[in-house]
Amino acid sequence: MPDRSFNSAGNGPDNATTSLEATSDQPVYGVTNEQQPKLPTRLGLGLMVGPACWMIAYVGVSATLLPAKLQFFAPDQKVALIPLFSLVAMIAATISNIIAGALSDITRSRFGSRSPWIFCSSIACALLFVWFAFANSWPMLLVTWTLYNVALNCVTAPMIAQISDRIAPRWRGTISSFWGIGMAIGNYGSGIIASSFIRDNTAATTGILIFAVIAAIGGVVSPLLMREPSNAHVAKVKFDAATIRQNFMFPTKNCRDYYLALVGKMLMVTGQYVIVGYQLYIFSDYMKLDADQQSASLKIMSMILMITGIVFCIIAGPLADRFHRLKLPVAITTILLGVGAFFPFLAPEPWTMYAYAVIAGIGMGGYNAVDGALNVAVLPDPKTAAKDLGIINMANTLGQIFGPAVAGFILTISGNNYQWIFPTETIICVVGGLLILAVKRVK
Repeated sequence: MPDRSFNSAGNGPDNATTSLEATSDQPVYGVTNEQQPKLPTRLGLGLMVGPACWMIAYVGVSATLLPAKLQFFAPDQKVALIPLFSLVAMIAATISNIIAGALSDITRSRFGSRSPWIFCSSIACALLFVWFAFANSWPMLLVTWTLYNVALNCVTAPMIAQISDRIAPRWRGTISSFWGIGMAIGNYGSGIIASSFIRDNTAATTGILIFAVIAAIGGVVSPLLMREPSNAHVAKVKFDAATIRQNFMFPTKNCRDYYLALVGKMLMVTGQYVIVGYQLYIFSDYMKLDADQQSASLKIMSMILMITGIVFCIIAGPLADRFHRLKLPVAITTILLGVGAFFPFLAPEPWTMYAYAVIAGIGMGGYNAVDGALNVAVLPDPKTAAKDLGIINMANTLGQIFGPAVAGFILTISGNNYQWIFPTETIICVVGGLLILAVKRVK
């Protein structure tokens, strides 16, 4: 009797009606449309819960509670310290993303190749958040934040690889919508929670501990929902020079569109985090709101972003599958994010940030719904999917680092004039969208 068909990690497709001959030394990569006639809903739910939990914890701390902690510990250095934290985190995240993705590609266990990494690294994230919560100086915050970013990227790279491993091309747009909904919930729901814990250091500590619990829950629930099959019987990869070249190096063949998608994504996220990384200070220093007004404004903005993001994520993914279009939606939504960023440039009033939230939420919802499918479509080699998707996800990490760094640079040279960070985002996002349009392999 033939085994279930296996991808590079030995994972079988959900709802498969046919099976391919797969031996321990000849795995089959990916899932075909014929093998997966029905939408793998349970797997989609796992890919929604996972990013929702790690994003809500990460963004809640990085965008709100980390700046709040720095405001308490180093009020005169806070603007300069944000780029420093971003730079150190970028280095740690870049290295760990590639290594974790590559190691998960060659992991063999009764729980599959990805799930052990997702579970163990999520628990590590939670424990590091506990340490971070009780740090009492900015140097200690920096140490724990760096270690946390290492652990976080050991979650994200293996998790996103499930789309390549176990989703047939016919469903990738829809399943990317599940992923995008989780991203929207995490990205913007984090602000609703975190804004309630910015009053003082004790409140910020409580908020971080709540996010630690959420990170741990995601690491348990997501693998349980995805039910990754065992690949313990698949032949282990010999760890030699050839394996290192294939599984740990940046791709060099059939990769033009891959790198265009990577840089386009990095610019989109960079543009987004030019504002997100400083949104607390935009309300406090640019718009001159008091603590209660800051909290209320952050909640309103986060609610707008979350609602619009979820609605347009639900709409965009199935439409992309129906019309077989991935490149154009990703490019348009990237540019749309830049259009929304111009509103706060007009006046230092909360309504301009709400207007930005409406347009950015529409753009991010559509983007998150389709971006994952586009990334899988431009992969150079399915055998190294997690590593290559990890490198693309590195663009996401780099953008989250570059955004605050770019904003910090603009603020430094402009004498803390926040007005100029908004057209900066516009320019960055437009360039990113144009690079996506240059992709040739995908419609």
